[in-house]
Amino acid sequence: MPYTKQYLAEAAQILSQLDVAVIDRMVQELVELRARGGRLFIMGSGGGAGHASHAVNDFRKIAGIEAYSPTDNVSELTARINDDGWESSYVNWLKVSRLNSRDMLLIFSVGGGNREHQISMNLVRCLEYAQEVGASSCGIVGRDGGYTAQVAKACVVIPTVNPSTVTPHVESFQAVVWHLLVSHPDLQAAEMKWESVK
Repeated sequence: MPYTKQYLAEAAQILSQLDVAVIDRMVQELVELRARGGRLFIMGSGGGAGHASHAVNDFRKIAGIEAYSPTDNVSELTARINDDGWESSYVNWLKVSRLNSRDMLLIFSVGGGNREHQISMNLVRCLEYAQEVGASSCGIVGRDGGYTAQVAKACVVIPTVNPSTVTPHVESFQAVVWHLLVSHPDLQAAEMKWESVK
């Protein structure tokens, strides 16, 4: 099968296997977050960092949820990495942001972090700190979901249908899921521009 046709067939297969109940649970977690005046801290590295910036915009503008990402301030981020190290850069940012029990983390990660293999330890440290302060966590991850899936209140694990295309599919479907969230009738607070044009 040609690659393009195969890739799109895999995407259709993944779409049919997404856990709707988990997505709906995440919607409810976000509804409750907004109702209690909590903040959403969106964390990711690489493609997940790019998603975090985009999602911060959407959660703020469309869903009316106060949201932030550590990767949106490159000066602070690189100073923390330079002075303290990568592993602690995000969690120290959360500490200055005064993460508390009213708040929530949203993790975008292909593997979800893994302490045993020392993978995405910056995200693992954030999740551990969230537990310490009583903040909730959600995630959109791939593979087996790693540490995120173990501790999150709601974690969408993007199914693996081809081990050779895990990363592109996970990162693609992270965007599908968060756009579903912000446009969900229970969360959408503001009309989007093109939907408002008659």
